[in-house]
Amino acid sequence: MNVSETAAERVPLRPLIVAAAGRLAEAGVGSPMFDAEMLAAHALGVDRMRLALIPMIDAETAARIDHSVEQRAARIPLQHLTGTAPLGAVDLAVGPGVFVPRPETELLLAWALGFLETQPLAHAPIVVDLCTGSGALALAIAHARPDADVHAVELDPDALRWARRNADSRIAAGDTPITLYSGDVTGPFVVEHLTARADLVVANPPYIPEDAVLDPEVADHDPHRALFGGPDGLDIIRGMVPTIARLLRPGGATAIEHDDTNGGGVAALLSSADLTDVAEHTDLSEKPRFVTAHRPSNG
Repeated sequence: MNVSETAAERVPLRPLIVAAAGRLAEAGVGSPMFDAEMLAAHALGVDRMRLALIPMIDAETAARIDHSVEQRAARIPLQHLTGTAPLGAVDLAVGPGVFVPRPETELLLAWALGFLETQPLAHAPIVVDLCTGSGALALAIAHARPDADVHAVELDPDALRWARRNADSRIAAGDTPITLYSGDVTGPFVVEHLTARADLVVANPPYIPEDAVLDPEVADHDPHRALFGGPDGLDIIRGMVPTIARLLRPGGATAIEHDDTNGGGVAALLSSADLTDVAEHTDLSEKPRFVTAHRPSNG
């Protein structure tokens, strides 16, 4: 795209976006038109759905879009360029040093909220998010269920800083505060005061097998500590299952996201911890994506 340096010049927006999408497609970006529109919307400070209402833009804005498209073509994650990633009804600040929430996790979130809806509790529901990263699941649940008492655990100090930033932002927006902890989810004493009290435990832990081939956006920009779960992808989940079993109250439930090769492995781990009603769930591409289980009401 050739952009005049004359600030007064007006540039048609739609042809610019189409050209940007072509550039991104050539670079191997998986969703070139969506990404081009998101970058244009970010530069203009509008929602993507409002781009059709803006036929012309100034050359300075066109230059900003052009620069961000070049960065995206270099496979810098879209979310690092816009500075946010959504989960549920919450927009989370993300960037270098923290895992970028994925759309697949929306299904786990929906299951978790549906489970809470079915619980006739006489108390505020207690929710624990293990490996919270940016705070995504914890904050999305707290937003949807302002009556919930939400706790979130993260070991990595960089990710925890992002989680605190997002938690502060959600408080400013009027959401119920969550409680953040620095801790190892595989340790025997993490959030020990919640033992046998949690109504729901959710987790999107590091679960990718070490030999997996990843897109550049992931391999070069997501922190490896947030991605890899040992040779088979189950190291963190294997160590985390005893924590989940300890935290759940009788009748409580858990949902764990996993690599699409490991649904059966996660189900087996939960069954071995004496959890029941173990169920495997697929994502919108029909790939195994998360497993749920319950602690028996009588145990």
